[in-house]
Amino acid sequence: MSVLIFLDQADGHIKKSSFEAAGYGAAVAKQTGTAAEAVVLGTVNDDLASLGNYGITKVHTVTNEALNHVDAQGFTKIIAEVAIATGATVIVFSNNFNGKAIAPRLSVRLKAGLVSGAIALPDTTNGFTVQKNVFSGKAFANVTINTAIKIISLNPNSFTVATTEGIAEVAPFAATIEAPKVQVTATDKVVGEVPLSEAEIVVSGGRGLKGPENWGLVTDLAKLLGAATACSRPVADIGWRPHHEHVGQTGLAIAPNLYFAIGISGAIQHLAGVNRSKTIVVINKDPEAPFFKAADYGIVGDAFEIMPKIIEAVKQMKQL
Repeated sequence: MSVLIFLDQADGHIKKSSFEAAGYGAAVAKQTGTAAEAVVLGTVNDDLASLGNYGITKVHTVTNEALNHVDAQGFTKIIAEVAIATGATVIVFSNNFNGKAIAPRLSVRLKAGLVSGAIALPDTTNGFTVQKNVFSGKAFANVTINTAIKIISLNPNSFTVATTEGIAEVAPFAATIEAPKVQVTATDKVVGEVPLSEAEIVVSGGRGLKGPENWGLVTDLAKLLGAATACSRPVADIGWRPHHEHVGQTGLAIAPNLYFAIGISGAIQHLAGVNRSKTIVVINKDPEAPFFKAADYGIVGDAFEIMPKIIEAVKQMKQL
């Protein structure tokens, strides 16, 4: 018996959200009195043995260039093989794009109950109950899984990882690799930016900035803080910013430790994508802006007067 964690990778490196999944899976293994094992597909350049620092005892690797591009059907088959071979009773994913594509397929293949978007460790005092967000983060649901195999996908940035000292065994797994049914012919990547899904800090702007020529207020602060930049949907729709920066219900849902909202009113569609942020700072000249109700800190005033002062203050702090 074991807890199996799928570690997502890109460009040969384990994703930040997968380290959270590893720590979470190790904590579940400790709860259930089993071992925490992981599976990595594709070519990875990281030191996988160091995953022992997150509580992983063994890493199963399937190294093949064909697995460097995610094929949900192919990945599901291989992970199912690993799960059966290791006797996994709990399988953990990160609730990112790949996890959302693979976990439901694996649930069907293994006849396993699935809770997507978990935000806390399961309650195992009386069964196996997992808490998740529902209604765009407005409420919580406690879902009990009764199947023999249980699958959990963890919301990024919802579990604090505690590292220890340890070394994981790294062992190749002889999986059956089939030709993918979908061929990747080209990949367009955004380079030179902090990925929104991995960012600890996000600085976001809305129509209150009045035009793309004023976006330096966002990018200057983001560079100083090592943050990602984002925007509201209207900003992306009118072409001020690229659509990959759009956060909200119809864009990317994020959960950074710190979210700056500059000139964004805070419509419910936008809040649905950012309300899992640990701390929200809102700058808006409208004191009745809905965003202030969700903000941890709010500044009522003109962003064109406030932002230069914040940027200057951050510069001075970095010089100390």
